[in-house]
Amino acid sequence: MSKVFLLGANKEIDRAKQVVEVNQIIQMEGYSYDRYVVYEIRKNDWGIAYKLINLRTKDFQTADIIRPLNEKFGIGYYYDSENPQFMDSFEVAILLQQAHGQKQAEQDEAEKEKIRVEQVKEIGGKRFAEIFPEDAQAVIVARLKQDDSDRMTDYYAHSTQRTVILGFSKHKRDIFPEMRKHAPNLEETEYLAEFNEDYEHREKYSMGDGYYLGESKYCGWIIEKVKVYDRNRTIEDFAYTAGNENNIHLSKTDTTPPSKPTEETKGGCILVEYSAKAVAVFGDTKSIKDELKAMGGRFNSHLTFNGKRLAGWIFTKSQEQQLAYYFGLD
Repeated sequence: MSKVFLLGANKEIDRAKQVVEVNQIIQMEGYSYDRYVVYEIRKNDWGIAYKLINLRTKDFQTADIIRPLNEKFGIGYYYDSENPQFMDSFEVAILLQQAHGQKQAEQDEAEKEKIRVEQVKEIGGKRFAEIFPEDAQAVIVARLKQDDSDRMTDYYAHSTQRTVILGFSKHKRDIFPEMRKHAPNLEETEYLAEFNEDYEHREKYSMGDGYYLGESKYCGWIIEKVKVYDRNRTIEDFAYTAGNENNIHLSKTDTTPPSKPTEETKGGCILVEYSAKAVAVFGDTKSIKDELKAMGGRFNSHLTFNGKRLAGWIFTKSQEQQLAYYFGLD
């Protein structure tokens, strides 16, 4: 089937019919407006393939449809049927040689970069495995975002320019106070340690970006959690990042073994060993009640502490290390 119908142009094109010659100059319209020279014409079961060289960039391209300029409609390759232009065969031969040389240089550079990346990942994989706690359920990272949007065309996009490992979490829940706790580990994200409701983004919907802490997902630094589902896969995913030591900014609590507190205080709250099977949190917990509930706590206004009846949050003993990590006590 060599014939195609261009719906917008309302025209049928027979791709088996040759329309330009070798060494003829054509041009792109509606996109880059670059000019090309045809250096080879190949025939196949689907029609004709025109092999092109971009006169500006010396990149190779292939076109199967080239239309007359006087029938211009939309983006595509066009030829001037009234005043066709040609290059000298010798000029095309030199251009072809330059294009092949450029392509080979690009391939060599790409191969060098591939080797470099693999070397960095090998180093980073070992480094990350050494700091990756066995009980980690998530990695807390900072990402520097770049706005790649083009608002003139309603195109919105962003890319990550840098990833920094800030710490680890022993649970998979997205808790903003936990993210704020790790913000000071990197100077550029230190300002995110201060509570600001506008920085808390909850985009757990289709095509959303999940939970992240920051001004915008399009520009600047954000902090988010990356869940761990397969330890080896996570090590592989962060190997390149960890290949640069400057991309690892851990606090002391992330580099020392967790302790077993029987009674610790932090931020107006106290974590105590309530019984052989339970721990409790007392103090001013109003601002973090949602986080305590999310971690499995139950509020009880009739608990006893130091011989006095006191309201607090009760947790199973298994939550002790998680709470110590949350309050920065481990």
